[in-house]
Amino acid sequence: MKEVTILPGSLAGTVAAPPSKSIAHRALICAALAAGESRLAKVDGSDDILATAAGLRVLGAVIQPGPEAWTVRGPASPANPARSLADANGPAEVDCGESASTLRFLLPLFPACGRPAVFSGRGRLGQRPLAPYRDLMRAQGVSWRQEAAGGLRLHVAGRLQAGGFALPGDVSSQFISGLCFALPLLAGPSAIRLTTELESAPYLELTIAVLRDFGVSVQTAGPGEYAIPGGQSYKARDMRIEGDYSQAALFLVAGALGGRVAVAGLEPASRQGDRAILALLTRLGYKAAWRGGATTCVHGPVPAGPVEIDAAPCPDIIPALALAAALRPGLTTNITRAGRLRLKESDRLRATVTELRALGADIEERGDGVLIRGSARLPGGRPLDSHGDHRLAMMLTIAGAAAERPVTLTDPDCVCKSYPGFFADFAALGGRVNLNGG
Repeated sequence: MKEVTILPGSLAGTVAAPPSKSIAHRALICAALAAGESRLAKVDGSDDILATAAGLRVLGAVIQPGPEAWTVRGPASPANPARSLADANGPAEVDCGESASTLRFLLPLFPACGRPAVFSGRGRLGQRPLAPYRDLMRAQGVSWRQEAAGGLRLHVAGRLQAGGFALPGDVSSQFISGLCFALPLLAGPSAIRLTTELESAPYLELTIAVLRDFGVSVQTAGPGEYAIPGGQSYKARDMRIEGDYSQAALFLVAGALGGRVAVAGLEPASRQGDRAILALLTRLGYKAAWRGGATTCVHGPVPAGPVEIDAAPCPDIIPALALAAALRPGLTTNITRAGRLRLKESDRLRATVTELRALGADIEERGDGVLIRGSARLPGGRPLDSHGDHRLAMMLTIAGAAAERPVTLTDPDCVCKSYPGFFADFAALGGRVNLNGG
């Protein structure tokens, strides 16, 4: 689809939250490093997950998607005819697509096994920060060469050694997670020390929890310090991937804006950081509740005073929250510490402001944050640009349904990066979309 027209109208019904992309990435990696067969139920074959699976196959894992579960056999599994992790006939070629998670999670695994690799990617992936890895790899004698051509073309060769690793925590928690996957494979113990405050801490906690599920220990040694014993072995296991709060946030907001939407498949005690969507929508005056195993969010009284939201722990749900805040008449919402949104598939912070303003919202950038003055309506009627950003495209689709006049949206297919079934679920709830601007 080059372009769609989204027609106004409220959504109603129950939708199943798609499987968590964050958990699926982590479970696939752990299963691919285990000596045995794992079955992972409810894996959604989004573009990002397919990129991670392809990279793990390069490492020697056998991964077989199925309608109910994906079967994964690691290189050390007796039932796996593939080569071991360290076997190589020249550098491994790893195509990460546009997935920063794939790149940052898999990159340390290759030098941990002494396997040269060339990482490639498209879109803005080559512009996403990699300096923390570059600096620590070079300090260990691992060669690092990034071609200057467009996109991503990164050559890494050498062997990672156990020891101490110091890196910042305020660029992305994915760097720490990537090391947590790789360092247990080394012969000796290692330690990670963060040189700055850790942002998006729930994502690292999620990594440590999934590692524990697969028999690998990462110990918190102190604030910003992690001890990782060497010589560990990943243990195969079966796992069901729980529903994704990041994606569920979109439909919870649709319900809050006047629809009657219930989201099934969410885990109330989930470790996902984006579970904060429920508490944050409540702070905006909406009412979240659990009924019959599903989650709902509906209108409530507008809070009397201004609301401040810290974006650093949960950046992925900020576009949905911005939309929810824009339709709180009389409420001023200040979203702070959102600078990392500038480093996503688009400058997501600026794009959110630009496109919501095109819809008629009173929203403005304030440094690395946004200020939103809520109103009772979104006029709509103007073209919207997804900026090739999956989360922006989905938020703008929900916004288009809440607007007074139809809106057109460019490049809607970018939602396949994380949620290929989004438009089908939107339509099942009564959302009306005309293809190709018709």
